[in-house]
Amino acid sequence: MPPPLNTVPHVVMELEALRSIYEGDESFRELSPVSFQYRIGENGDPKAFLIEVSWTETYPQTPPIISMNAFFNNTISSAIKESILAKLQEAVEANLGTAMTYTLFEYAKDNKEQFMENHHPVNSATSISNILSVETPIVAPSSKKKDKKEQLTKAQKRKLADKTDHKGELPRGWNWVDVVKPHSARLVPAMA
Repeated sequence: MPPPLNTVPHVVMELEALRSIYEGDESFRELSPVSFQYRIGENGDPKAFLIEVSWTETYPQTPPIISMNAFFNNTISSAIKESILAKLQEAVEANLGTAMTYTLFEYAKDNKEQFMENHHPVNSATSISNILSVETPIVAPSSKKKDKKEQLTKAQKRKLADKTDHKGELPRGWNWVDVVKPHSARLVPAMA
């Protein structure tokens, strides 16, 4: 069994290098010490896309997992995604055995226009078949708590009803403050 990735010296060095290179870069996001996302293109650019690179236990001797499953990519057709992933896979094979995450991100940035030249945004209601990746990691489902609606007592409801009109709205001017100019009383000296 290989040692944990966070103890392998060249992997630790690559992680530190990525953090240093992309510090302050809003396009880069470290999801975990072995999983990274990079947005290729500016916010609002219709040809922008997001790639995710996750290191395997034997990375860089084995390829990382490259994914385009992010919701950000929901307007990109599956054919374009497959094409981008295929070209990134070629770059992975050329760099196998070396630290390649930075190289993959830069390769995608340099070739963005070529990757997206046939891109025509698709409807945002995507089907399951549009979700692609070279290999999909298992993710635990998140649990959500339901928001509990605040309950009012009868007295609180009555008090609220007394303050509001038939539509449940407070009357106009309910929070207005009277501004009164104080006028000083003239003091007339008493006659003795």
